[in-house]
Amino acid sequence: MNTRIEFDNLIKKIEELKETGQTPDLATEEDLSLAIMNLLSLEEHFFFTGEKTGKSTYFDLLAEVREIRKALLAKMIPRHEGETWCISKHLLATTMRLIEVGTKLQSDKKTADAKEMFDRAYKIYSLFWALRLKLIDTAGLKKTAAEEKPWTLEDIVNKLVDCCDE
Repeated sequence: MNTRIEFDNLIKKIEELKETGQTPDLATEEDLSLAIMNLLSLEEHFFFTGEKTGKSTYFDLLAEVREIRKALLAKMIPRHEGETWCISKHLLATTMRLIEVGTKLQSDKKTADAKEMFDRAYKIYSLFWALRLKLIDTAGLKKTAAEEKPWTLEDIVNKLVDCCDE
């Protein structure tokens, strides 16, 4: 995924957010996005446990976790267009699963394969942030020709989402 965003457009969008007072607390939102990822994983685990054990109480727990996840995701994607809500949910779920696969590969000493999964997870997570911050054209991810060095979606996360910046 080599989607590039022109640096000037990125700065302009960030300045617009600041002017309207809508600049999100990215450190807190990063933590929230990770919590949502874990809630998505819990939904999956409650589903499979319910099916494997035949106990409907696990489906009840799934429903409770789902309601919490929906409420938290609404804090990050308050106004959505088209299918950005579901896209966001699936981007976060995919990120979590790729991290899990990478971790398992790493523990099996398959370092190169693990790195590939981690890199893919980070690209998907970066895409989530680009969508969350409305830094991409949701009608179709545009490539722009830039006079200056354009930022990749990964650059956006590296520079704007810093959990250590409190």
